[in-house]
Amino acid sequence: MIVDILTIFPEMFESVLNTSILGRARANGLITIETEDIRPYSVSKHKNTDDYPYGGGAGMLMMAQPIADAMKAVCKKRGKMCRDNTEIADDTIQERAENIGKYAKRIYLSPRGVTLTQRLAQELAKEEHLILLCGHYEGVDQRVLDKYIDMEISVGDYVLTGGEMGAMVLVDCIARLVPGVLGCEESPEDESFSSAGLLEYPQYTRPRVFEGMEVPEVLLNGDHKKIAAWRRQESITITARRRPDMLGTAELTDKERKELGL
Repeated sequence: MIVDILTIFPEMFESVLNTSILGRARANGLITIETEDIRPYSVSKHKNTDDYPYGGGAGMLMMAQPIADAMKAVCKKRGKMCRDNTEIADDTIQERAENIGKYAKRIYLSPRGVTLTQRLAQELAKEEHLILLCGHYEGVDQRVLDKYIDMEISVGDYVLTGGEMGAMVLVDCIARLVPGVLGCEESPEDESFSSAGLLEYPQYTRPRVFEGMEVPEVLLNGDHKKIAAWRRQESITITARRRPDMLGTAELTDKERKELGL
């Protein structure tokens, strides 16, 4: 997988992308993540990327031209097509099928986008190439979004200073789903918001007794069937207590649903 991040603050990503799991994944060639500075693409004398919004209002707005040219440059570098959404919409079904893999998935990090979920991350992890646009100030000229962005994603119902932090969250969430990145293929399946749609069960490590609190006996007997059943029940209990809204779409047996009163 390749992820290109369009930003006016590429230095913000240096530590995140070169540390821990992401750093190892990049070093091992499991995923390519690079930042592209939008500023050099500005045709203005002072390389500014923002201007006052038409109609007035507080703050500045990111201009379409630098973003569009940065987008085109990244696509060209990766050997991808960078047509606008109007052209793509006019393609026949056969042409769309023939062009699969020729386009990058272009995403704008925005508080008005669809909310990032684990299932959305799983879908995006199947893409060959993602281009993430980080907005700033009061946002981005709508015309570049209409023409060159495929979807808008929000990492939560709150507003950040810029899209960089949201892009970091999205990249980390997706990268760990790429085969080989975590090292243990079972890890993503057991975590909260996994395919089962439940929160993760409690986990314990040594010592066996800590400040009077003991590790549950079932985890010590080596009976993997009983351990799996205990973990399953704990996941259901925690989800019911903390996120009951998730139970409606969770993968539950008829018996489990009956016990929960669903």
